[in-house]
Amino acid sequence: MNLVLSPALRDALATWLEQIVALDGASAHTVKAYRADVSAFISFMTQHLVGSLGSGQIAKITQSDMRAFMAHERSRGTSARSLARTLSAIKSFVRWLAEREGFEPTAILAARSPKFQRKLPRPLSEDAARDVISSVGEFAREEWVAARDTAVITLLYGCGLRISEALGLTGASSPLPQVLRIRGKGDKERMVPVLPAARDAVAAYVELCPFPVEDEPAAALFRGARGGPLNPRLIARAMEMTRSGLGLPASATPHAMRHSFATHLLSAGGDLRAIQELLGHASLSTTQGYTAVDTTRLMEIYAKAHPRA
Repeated sequence: MNLVLSPALRDALATWLEQIVALDGASAHTVKAYRADVSAFISFMTQHLVGSLGSGQIAKITQSDMRAFMAHERSRGTSARSLARTLSAIKSFVRWLAEREGFEPTAILAARSPKFQRKLPRPLSEDAARDVISSVGEFAREEWVAARDTAVITLLYGCGLRISEALGLTGASSPLPQVLRIRGKGDKERMVPVLPAARDAVAAYVELCPFPVEDEPAAALFRGARGGPLNPRLIARAMEMTRSGLGLPASATPHAMRHSFATHLLSAGGDLRAIQELLGHASLSTTQGYTAVDTTRLMEIYAKAHPRA
């Protein structure tokens, strides 16, 4: 579908994207997704309304037009979750454009997002998480690689880091301090306490690493076989072999170690707001997903302890 976009609307879209980066700290991935979502909407409306689309035409979009767009997206196989995300991006852009151009975007903002079942995080049990950490190095061919993989997985579980955050650490982070300053999604900073087990695991890796990690403070802390930054696919592969060896489900991924960190903290009585800060979630509602996980786990335990007659 060819995109016919008026110069004014093209400039407006570019300006809006620049602003969400500058003001909200949106990541490159988010900007790419938002550009695609809004462009898909403009492409459809350009053909649906027959003609180049400008702010004047956007102001005249009706609820019927919005229903036609949503039906079109569903016919293309767009999932309810993806369509909800697309509508969120469209509404954000149109709300911004309406304030700038002075029109009423009621029909677009009133469009209802499709309902979908939120996927709950799938954490490992505490025993399984410990087994993963103790076993992940067993499949490495070299001792330093085993120590590296163990250190990365320990950081994911012990500090609740995302894989990108762990692999984003540099030589300047070694030896690990008691509190790490992490720059996460949206370029937001947070302070994360570091457990002794995580510091020890990283120290063991640094000692065995054949590359001068501590001598290169600006270079990646975790290295690949040739000395370059460690590719996250290698950690995913190590985790895949580990879960196969331990008989764990396919949901036991590197990211599941972060989920496990949060769920186990909550089970131990951790404060939800504090866990939000540790994880770097922008919204508390994201962290609240772990409450549902914990409730589900408790109900399973209850059912086993009190079987029906």
